Amino acid sequence: MKNVVYSINGPVVTVKDTKDFSMLEMVYVGEKHLIGEVIRINDKFTTIQVYEVTTGLKPGEPVYKTDAPICATLGPGILSNIFDGIERPLRKICELSGAFIDPGSNVPSLDDDRKFDVTMTVRVGDKLSGGDIYATCPETPVILHKCMLSPTLSGKVTYVAPNGSYNITAVVAKIVQDDGTEVELTLCQKWPIRTPRPVVKRKPISIPLITGQRVIDTLFPIAKGGSAAVPGGFGAGKTMTQHQIAKWCDADIIVYIGCGERGNEMTQVLDEFSELIDPKTGNKMTDRTALIANTSNMPVAAREASIYTGITLAEYYRDMGYHVAVMADSTSRWAEALREISGRLEEMPAEEGFPAYLPSRLSEFYERAGYMVNLNNTEGSVTIIGAVSPQGADFSEPVTQNTKRFVRTFWALDKSLAYARHYPAINWNDSYSEYIDDLMPYYNETIGPEFLQCRQRIANLLQEESSLMEIVKLIGADVLPDHQKLIMETSKAIRLGLLQQNAFHKDDTYVPLIKQLKMMQITLHLNDKTSALIKSGVALSEVVDLGLFDIIAGMKYDIPNDDLAAFDRIYKNIDDTLAKFTATLNK
Repeated sequence: MKNVVYSINGPVVTVKDTKDFSMLEMVYVGEKHLIGEVIRINDKFTTIQVYEVTTGLKPGEPVYKTDAPICATLGPGILSNIFDGIERPLRKICELSGAFIDPGSNVPSLDDDRKFDVTMTVRVGDKLSGGDIYATCPETPVILHKCMLSPTLSGKVTYVAPNGSYNITAVVAKIVQDDGTEVELTLCQKWPIRTPRPVVKRKPISIPLITGQRVIDTLFPIAKGGSAAVPGGFGAGKTMTQHQIAKWCDADIIVYIGCGERGNEMTQVLDEFSELIDPKTGNKMTDRTALIANTSNMPVAAREASIYTGITLAEYYRDMGYHVAVMADSTSRWAEALREISGRLEEMPAEEGFPAYLPSRLSEFYERAGYMVNLNNTEGSVTIIGAVSPQGADFSEPVTQNTKRFVRTFWALDKSLAYARHYPAINWNDSYSEYIDDLMPYYNETIGPEFLQCRQRIANLLQEESSLMEIVKLIGADVLPDHQKLIMETSKAIRLGLLQQNAFHKDDTYVPLIKQLKMMQITLHLNDKTSALIKSGVALSEVVDLGLFDIIAGMKYDIPNDDLAAFDRIYKNIDDTLAKFTATLNK
């Protein structure tokens, strides 16, 4: 009996009286072969979620089985490319159909015609198991692609092609499995996007992801293999914060997922990354970046798939031994897609209309982060940084609250800071990181124990300033004693000199950890010197008039990243100025 469309409700399609389909099976719907996925089965109806526009689809049109789940095609050609939510290459589609995607566009995910210089790493007679590398090829000038045996396969090598130039569908090796089945190996493989790729074990978190952004690296660090949330209202700078991290973090590969965001933001990513020279390699930033664009005007159901497609690509490169950073912008739009589909399925809504399974879906996504030992005994990591867009900047809404349950770093963006041109607009009072203890050995060995000691003092000063601001708002700053006014003055220098950062300044857009340490040390040095003077009876206002706090606030521009000896000159300036000041007072 032929399976046909019975009813259509937006992206939700039902088929009646059939038992041919299995749960989460990929299907083709209608004459145009729209891509869909089976999401519900009962004795009367099979419900399909369609990832393309269903305009024009009619009851009675056929539905075709594939007997396979939705899979990502994994192989050379992913980097420098831009895909939609179900891994269709948007550049190729643009060549074929223009600016808009035609329904049923069946375009291979990776370019079949492009050839790569392949070096075989196995010989006839070798035994291979899942994850073993059998060939390598330079995917971009900076990334060596390692072709790995699918985790579901194992066997003895019976054929190896000579080194040479091949496309991704060419057979470069053959293996015979234990049951006698011969399997041809190409440069690519497929993997279900909803299934995490297997690993040997998960390693403890121990290495920070260095971003070069002081408020992150100094106060609220994230680890390689960790997860972070960046919540903020409209205009607070979520996308710009993720752009900065993507540009400057020390991950080997960036996977940027634009999930339900505005098209001009993805255009900005494309334009900036294609022009930006990667400081790590000297090549274009796009050489180590893969983009997934599912913008707000694309089919809403595909937003749900885009998150899983992106994390699958990240896990694939992690299995090669690379450190991958995933930017998901934004998980709120993804949750809204879940809510819309759930409403069309007439499921019982939970808080604010979101489905009751929102927490489990969020956990499935964030738990795919981690620092892993792979099947081929290499080590790699996937770090997830997800933006959250709570309506009205209300952090008590369900997506933000449930996300906090599954991440260990929380960078709360503050609209008032953004409007005051304080970037990154991360509120130091509402943000936190639970990775400090895990990263302590790294900081102590690499930079020295002074880093975390200074960090703690800086955090304490900012916390004390927050408490004092409550008093200032009520009765003004004039009633505060000088030692408390010093806290306010030092904290101001910290906010302007340390926490505020200029993405368009050549020395301030990225700051290495050693410079961050020296900036903290010199700020605390001035604080301690001034505190000693106040105890000896000197008025704070007289010290402030010397302009030393202004020097601290402006040192981020005055000291190049490659001339840290300039800090010695500032130390000397502080000590000499205060010494002359004290000598004058003593006279």
